[in-house]
Amino acid sequence: MKRNLTYILIGLSLVIILIGISLDFYWSGIVSWGLAIVLLLFAAYYSKYIPNEKKGKK
Repeated sequence: MKRNLTYILIGLSLVIILIGISLDFYWSGIVSWGLAIVLLLFAAYYSKYIPNEKKGKK
């Protein structure tokens, strides 16, 4: 499950940015970009669980 979390978090950040851009509130852009950056940081953290094929080819 942890290896799929990277893809899920990237997708969620994309959805949050699209929703934040479409809303016309005063702070919606700042909040949506802030949440997207936090989600992308978590996605980068969980990317270490994606298997590396170069390790098995020794």
